[in-house]
Amino acid sequence: MRYRNFLVLLGLIIFFASFQEKDREKHLFILSGQSNMELLQPNESFIPILSKRFGKKSITVVKFAKGTQPIRKWYRDWKPLEGKEPKADPILYDSLMIRVSQSINREDFSTVTFVWMQGERDAHESLGNVYEKSLLGLYQQLSNDLNRNDVNFIIGRLSDCGLTKKGWPDWSMIREIQVKVAESHPRFGWINTDDLNEGVNRKGEIIQNDIHMSRTGYIVMGERFARKAIELIESNP
Repeated sequence: MRYRNFLVLLGLIIFFASFQEKDREKHLFILSGQSNMELLQPNESFIPILSKRFGKKSITVVKFAKGTQPIRKWYRDWKPLEGKEPKADPILYDSLMIRVSQSINREDFSTVTFVWMQGERDAHESLGNVYEKSLLGLYQQLSNDLNRNDVNFIIGRLSDCGLTKKGWPDWSMIREIQVKVAESHPRFGWINTDDLNEGVNRKGEIIQNDIHMSRTGYIVMGERFARKAIELIESNP
């Protein structure tokens, strides 16, 4: 009887020690991209879901995004398939990393998750032929700069907006690349945004199959990013 009680007590000690260790873990989330990331407000749904799962004090969210910008504004080694123009100009990546550096303040994070919502500009400029290399290169660049080999990567796939409209010749190609990359590694994932670009936008205007998401669409997008982040964190201990 005493032995059984001892085992129960030992089990409880191990359980609570494990729980406390989990409670001390800290998680960094880096959000970047162009206008659809710029218009995402993390406090609406992204942060609340993560806070509920990990605790508000355990998460740090850094977001820096800029509309209408191609991936070469982030990826240092970007090159066109032919010729020398346009050129890489990673000014947005540098700005992002300044914010990351300021936010982490010597914190020791258990996990880092990179959330990316971008690609419209590259589709418009017909630069899909180098997008896969650039996307993987950007991920590796961030991993190297953070000196980590365990960064989680979530991609928001372009919506269906550009599939039937002129002006974005590589839209379908970039969508396919985003899914291909996201499904190429256990630490990668993607979310669907096809159903988020109709309704009423943040300006109160009615939109239909728009390049941007509705007000509700951004809330749902934040939820999907958060749940995918939790999935990746918990499946890659």
